[in-house]
Amino acid sequence: MALYGANDYREGLDLALQAARTTRNTSHVLAGLALLHAAEAHAYLGETAACECALPGAEGHLSRAHGADAAHELFSATHFGRLAGSCYLSLGNYRKAEELLTHTAAALHDRRKSRAIVLGNLTLARLRSGDLDAALATFDDAVSELHGTRGGGGINIAFRAAREMRPWRGESVVQDAQDRLMALMEAT
Repeated sequence: MALYGANDYREGLDLALQAARTTRNTSHVLAGLALLHAAEAHAYLGETAACECALPGAEGHLSRAHGADAAHELFSATHFGRLAGSCYLSLGNYRKAEELLTHTAAALHDRRKSRAIVLGNLTLARLRSGDLDAALATFDDAVSELHGTRGGGGINIAFRAAREMRPWRGESVVQDAQDRLMALMEAT
């Protein structure tokens, strides 16, 4: 809650690191997830080196996850790509974010809420790289996913992407994309 609800990144980081320390010898799933959230907190704080130090630790724990882990039901093979992509997006490494998020979006066909979030972040990475055409295609996919899920996290990211399209608002394709998002909100 501190990290994503209250946007208290320092408190969220401290709690994530505490969770990682507590679970490192008992659950690879929980330790890996905690380190992923710690990496994201570091990214939000602009701490590139610390973020990139936490990511391999998270990946290592998640790669050792197995069915006997008490938290195995929380494990998803896409966790790493989703959160690492978000980290690199926050850090401004849009090429790395796009690489991770593209691969993750392709693997998420059965988890539509998560896929909408990944596609929203991928849209942001492409916009920030200056690739409007690719961003619009991804934005269209994200809005399509949101029509089925109405997931709040995905909607927030889609609106952030729509705001970042302002420099191109005079283009009809951008207006059409933003109109699709507004139609989604009218249907909600």
